[in-house]
Amino acid sequence: MRISGLRSFVQRVGERPRVLVRVDTDEGVSGWGEAYNHGPDLALVPLLDYLGGQIRGEDPRRVEYLSQLLIRTARFPQGALGLAAIAAIDHALWDITAKALGVPVYQVLGGAVRDRVRVYCGLYSAPDPDDCRRRTVELHERYGFTAFKLSPFRNDLHATRWGLVVAEAAEWAQEVRRSCPQEFDFAFDAHAKIFEPYQAVQLGNALAPMDPLFLEEPIRPEHFASWGRLRGELQVPLATGESLYSPHEFLQLLTHGGADIVQPDICVVGGISQLRRIATIAETFNTMLAPHNPMGPLATAHNVHFAAACSNFSILEYKPETTSWCPDPYVPVDGHLELRPDRPGWGVTIDEAALAEDDYVHWERRVPTRPDGSLAYC
Repeated sequence: MRISGLRSFVQRVGERPRVLVRVDTDEGVSGWGEAYNHGPDLALVPLLDYLGGQIRGEDPRRVEYLSQLLIRTARFPQGALGLAAIAAIDHALWDITAKALGVPVYQVLGGAVRDRVRVYCGLYSAPDPDDCRRRTVELHERYGFTAFKLSPFRNDLHATRWGLVVAEAAEWAQEVRRSCPQEFDFAFDAHAKIFEPYQAVQLGNALAPMDPLFLEEPIRPEHFASWGRLRGELQVPLATGESLYSPHEFLQLLTHGGADIVQPDICVVGGISQLRRIATIAETFNTMLAPHNPMGPLATAHNVHFAAACSNFSILEYKPETTSWCPDPYVPVDGHLELRPDRPGWGVTIDEAALAEDDYVHWERRVPTRPDGSLAYC
């Protein structure tokens, strides 16, 4: 079996663009992968074509070899675009390998260590307590979710006195805790909008009485010593990792004592091949993984198979959105995604007829401005 070609598809999930990849072989077996599109989205397409040329004619079942080939061919360490593109190809190669053997991907990763994968639902906002209760109860009744992620910010944190931001977040969070079912877990995602570590400590400790599942990425990821300080002073579990790329960065983060939970994105770090390395590093630090996954059904499938075979997996982010191109996505039952042992590869179908229709939507991150006109963080 040899790789005969690669084709990318630019589509959407909800109002966000998504980039899918199909790797073909001379024996008619094709594999599918998804890349994380940080933007510029369309820059991934020629990059994927270029990388596809580097592996044309190779045996797709040599996944580790080809993954390392794509990483090492670059003279400098791969960054956001390079690793995202490699992730999509890596995923497609695992799909081909599993399909050729007639087994699910998790079987070629060493087999399942769990029967199903727990998920949480991101609301990505700070709704009023009554609205929060209504929405979470509805999601629980429909999908069985018992864990949710909220924003901790009730107002514009860049235009409001910081002490008031913290006080309002604390009062609101405690009211959410009182109004919602006590069996529900709540996490908070600060989206790296805070610059000063002491402010992140103030916010996190103000949320502590709610007993949150975790506080996610309150500050920028670059300075690992700051993360060590945060974890030492916070009274809540600290989670981060969606903006880190390599096993080396996760090693530095954990060496600095900078996280209780790591959140690598399988479509960011170079695919399952690299995420397995990150998971092993985290395991040596007694640290669990809660992968970042605000993506579509194909990326979710990648995560399901990784989580099925990962001993130190904890919980997976999940967005209940439908697409035109995946008719059989993994859908939560009782707050979990069930494995599909009778379906080779990822266990989902990609409708290529639907992909033939251009459904691309442009999206750009908007950077907030402070009252003095300077740029804040988003």
